[in-house]
Amino acid sequence: MVAVAAWLGAAAVAETPAAVHPAQALIEQGAIAMRSDPEASRRDAQAALAALKLQPDADLEIRARLLLCDYQSERNQAAVDAEVAAIEALLPKARRTGLRAGLLVCQGEMNETLGNNAQALAYYEQAVRVASEAHDDEMIAGALFSRGYVLGLQGEYARGLADLRRAQGLYETLGMQHHALTAMNGVAILYNRMGDYEQARDIYTAALAAQRNAHMLREQGVTLHNLGRAHEYLQEWPEARRAFTESLAIQREIHYPRGEAYALRGLAAVDNGLGNWRGALDTLNRASKLQAATPDARLRAQIDLARGTALRGLGRDDESVVALRSAIEVLRGGDARSELAAAYTELAAAEAARGDWRGAYTQLMLARQVSERLLRNQIDQRFATLRVEFDTAAKEAENALLLRDNRASEQALAQSRAVRRLQAVVIALGALLVLLLAAFAIHQRRASQRMHRLALTDELTGAQNRRGVLGRLAETLAAEQAGPCTILITDIDHFKGINDRYGHATGDEVLKIMAGAVRDALREPAFFGRLGGEEFLIVLPDTALGEGRMTAERMRERVAAVDLSHICPVRRRITVSIGVTVATAGDTPSTMLQRADEALYAAKRAGRNAVRVCPPGGGSAPFADGAQRDAIDQAGSEELQSASGPPA
Repeated sequence: MVAVAAWLGAAAVAETPAAVHPAQALIEQGAIAMRSDPEASRRDAQAALAALKLQPDADLEIRARLLLCDYQSERNQAAVDAEVAAIEALLPKARRTGLRAGLLVCQGEMNETLGNNAQALAYYEQAVRVASEAHDDEMIAGALFSRGYVLGLQGEYARGLADLRRAQGLYETLGMQHHALTAMNGVAILYNRMGDYEQARDIYTAALAAQRNAHMLREQGVTLHNLGRAHEYLQEWPEARRAFTESLAIQREIHYPRGEAYALRGLAAVDNGLGNWRGALDTLNRASKLQAATPDARLRAQIDLARGTALRGLGRDDESVVALRSAIEVLRGGDARSELAAAYTELAAAEAARGDWRGAYTQLMLARQVSERLLRNQIDQRFATLRVEFDTAAKEAENALLLRDNRASEQALAQSRAVRRLQAVVIALGALLVLLLAAFAIHQRRASQRMHRLALTDELTGAQNRRGVLGRLAETLAAEQAGPCTILITDIDHFKGINDRYGHATGDEVLKIMAGAVRDALREPAFFGRLGGEEFLIVLPDTALGEGRMTAERMRERVAAVDLSHICPVRRRITVSIGVTVATAGDTPSTMLQRADEALYAAKRAGRNAVRVCPPGGGSAPFADGAQRDAIDQAGSEELQSASGPPA
């Protein structure tokens, strides 16, 4: 809700009119109130619109309507549509072109409330682009905050975390500390979704202390609810009840029904955790009445999930099944894997209690599939997050990375134990499930095969990694009646300079583009892989040395033709140096690599962007040690840094 208000409050800094419009102070006041009392924010925005009728100003009217759009996005879809139409009519008259980003964020928030996260993300992507083109850091931060949150919902934790931290940094640079706290809360939410509940709990606690000092009442209510969720996942029931109760009191104080409903759902979850099924149902009935006032589909699904759990605890299995299926229908389309897995597990128990063993097993398998996907994604994204942080953080951040890595491993072990407990439940279903267990075993074997393939794949480029490509080369050389086999080692020229000048993220994109160019140029039975860094190995079975050299020349020309202007505005081209050799009797991958490496560095010495050949038993002399190679690479880096235009 606060994404639009995240930049409205400071917008006057960018606009310094000769005479201050009477509506401006109301708009700025309303933007601040959004974090404490949304009803006060709505009143301020409406008062600003009344003042604008007497003294029109397109920019100020858009900002006032964006506040109302933000307010209504979680309450009334028709009201949002009316504000969107009014803003679209005003935009052609606006002086501040970036205001369109605020409209896109509001449209995204409405879709997010309705559970349409894919459409919401599309709006947020467009908002980031519009704000960036307008060079408006406040709007960029607001759009990044919204996009990062939805990416987290969809399981793209590394990208979401990068967006939220960038938004937090922009807010801190602009001196917008309240907004930075909101972004900090978003970071904690992503850690919660990654399963790092302890880390999320610590961030929520720190954010809550700062919000109390700043008297941000509404934000305190939101943070207390999120803190309660972290305690709920950790099954710290007394702490969870305390956080949800405090959140409920604040939501009632500011007359925020949606927030009340979320807090009541949390209290019902605590009752379920402690076995107080009737108390949970009473609390959920109150939550449902409040939820009817908002189009929030995910809130309704969470209430149904808690209700299904309570009904099952009371032995009312038929009613439990109805509630749980209603929850699953919404959660399945909302990217809420953790809650979806819990709903399938509860439904399996309810079906088993009704004697429907086949239905119970089906639901249990669905729960397991969702849990496994969630676990794999959490682990993958956690490692991706650690890699991003390692590339951008200082020395003290490296220690934090090690701690997070340990927590990731501990969480993986805990979830693995949970999966094993599910296996025990499946076994208990008895002889009726034998055939289905056989099908599950086949599924497990295929999963192992997929994991084996992943172990031989370079994560960045999608090509085979060093182990994979050298293994295939060894098989090719050992094959009976094998024809001549030529190999090429390619090395991107001046790659260190690309990393130094444009950063490692751009370097990674160059490696992906390089891998794509090689992949497009090869045909079976040829194959390739990444040896490491910027070096790629290309294997050409049944290919003589002369034909291999011609292939290398074509490869060199193909790479030089690739346009990098979309990622490196100054450096528009890359070139490669290529070393070529052909196998002879008794050759191994190691001996062939040594010769191709000699040819590669002969190409480097020849000025780069060249192909050199080292035939069996002869060729250019190898370097005495690695120092000469380092000298060539360093010289290339210095040449790049001093060049005024793209290299040849």
